[in-house]
Amino acid sequence: MKHLLNLLAAVALLVWGTHLVRTGVLRVFGANLRTLLARSMRNRFTAALSGIGVTALVQSSTATSLMTSSFVGQGLIALPAALAVMRGADVGTALMSVLFSTDLSWLSPLFIFTGVVFSITRPASAAGRFGRILIGLGLMLLALQLVVQATGPLFDSPAMRAILVSISSDILLEITIGAALAVVAYSSLAVVLLVAAMASSAVVPLDVALGLVLGANLGSGILAVLTTAKSEMSVRQVTVGNLLFKLLGVTVAAPFVGLYLTHVRAYVSDATQLVVLYHLAFNVVVSIGFIGLTDWVARLVKKLLPVPQEGSTTARPQHLDPSALSTPTLAISNAAREALHQADIVETMLIGMLNVIRNNDLRLADELRKLDDVVDRLYSDIKYYLTKISREALGEEESKRWTDIISFTINMEQVGDIIERVIIDIEDKKIKPQRNFSEAGMAEIVELHERLVANLRLGMSVFLNGNVRDAQKLLEEKARFRDLERAYANTHLTRLMDRTTPSMETSSLHIDLISDLKRINSHICSIAYPILDSAGALAPNRLREAQLTPVKES
Repeated sequence: MKHLLNLLAAVALLVWGTHLVRTGVLRVFGANLRTLLARSMRNRFTAALSGIGVTALVQSSTATSLMTSSFVGQGLIALPAALAVMRGADVGTALMSVLFSTDLSWLSPLFIFTGVVFSITRPASAAGRFGRILIGLGLMLLALQLVVQATGPLFDSPAMRAILVSISSDILLEITIGAALAVVAYSSLAVVLLVAAMASSAVVPLDVALGLVLGANLGSGILAVLTTAKSEMSVRQVTVGNLLFKLLGVTVAAPFVGLYLTHVRAYVSDATQLVVLYHLAFNVVVSIGFIGLTDWVARLVKKLLPVPQEGSTTARPQHLDPSALSTPTLAISNAAREALHQADIVETMLIGMLNVIRNNDLRLADELRKLDDVVDRLYSDIKYYLTKISREALGEEESKRWTDIISFTINMEQVGDIIERVIIDIEDKKIKPQRNFSEAGMAEIVELHERLVANLRLGMSVFLNGNVRDAQKLLEEKARFRDLERAYANTHLTRLMDRTTPSMETSSLHIDLISDLKRINSHICSIAYPILDSAGALAPNRLREAQLTPVKES
């Protein structure tokens, strides 16, 4: 029992080390890796080379698959190019298995010690996140030693040897077990290294080890399909296409396992090297041999998983790709894009509100009130999407962006609620009683509305670009709008004193309306606060006017 626990602990440590390296690399270099992938799509061969490089860094073809899938989902690259990237990704993870199979045990204590020092002394910096990568590498090397030490005593028992004999009688069973292990461990690399370590201890026969390696390759494809199961169809096409390549490769390679052992064993005596070199040879041959089939497989996948044609995508999230959650930088970017989508719908509601006021359009009023439900749903979707991103995985700038997105979506949701209440009031107090604003009163509402639309668009720009000068201008609009609201309230009272009939009939509605417009403007101008606060341009209660250049009235 003790030896079994030791083996399980060693395997868990290997998987955890792989996870630390993968997440650490994505946190430190995630944006650069995505840029590298995006720029390498000129042809299928450069795409494959970029897949090798990126996967060698993140040590996970699944992570590369998720990044590539998100690009396809956003329309940045075509499906055949994405499948070419995955051909290189498989070679990249195989190269890393060869590297880790060499005797690097002396690096383990050095990596762990250096990584812990970086992580403790500078936890929130890039050096601290790089320290996590070093810790992960050190744990992987340490875990491989522990696997070798634990497997010997455990597999000496007659019962375990009988189980291994039964496995060796069926190549399909070996592939199935290898695939299951890769899915459970969330890493085909960890499984291949584990199998190689067990083969070196003569615990697993070489033919069984090679069958398990084939299964691990298949398992990495299944894992990517499962991870993107709830994503958009265009995203799922990449992982399903990659799985088809793996199925084809395993089908072709499985009958020749014995042939490989017969011819290669004469030149490579070490069991570990036999296993990892088989893993490398399999992926190189499959990638080179099948890279010309990317267009054909892409067409097949598009027939199997056609992208549905939708008349309108307003009511659903367009950018919240679950597969991007493993890459925090990409997930934050997706959430920001969805927040702008929410703001676009709010702008549609705001523009439509004036048409309802002017034209007494009840049909449009009903449509705009339904749009508020869409705004609310998008707010909830964005909020829950962001909560799935580990705050520990975010750097300082990304954490600020996380907070900015939450604040922006809250303001947009509240603006949508106010617009809905305004429309209800217009229906009840103006359209149904068949009343109208005075010409002067309507002109005031139109002017306030035009400023609101302009400020909303400026606020969206501030949120997108973080320009301090624009944020300053937006916040100054808050005071200017407040002054206009007070002035127009006074002119309305003057019209009441003059006994203007339309003003008397709509007095309550008019006062409430301009007050609601001021509240909408306050929420819009709140977008500027995080930007100015980060720039040190806010005093406790007002702008630091000494540090800011006044904005001229346009």
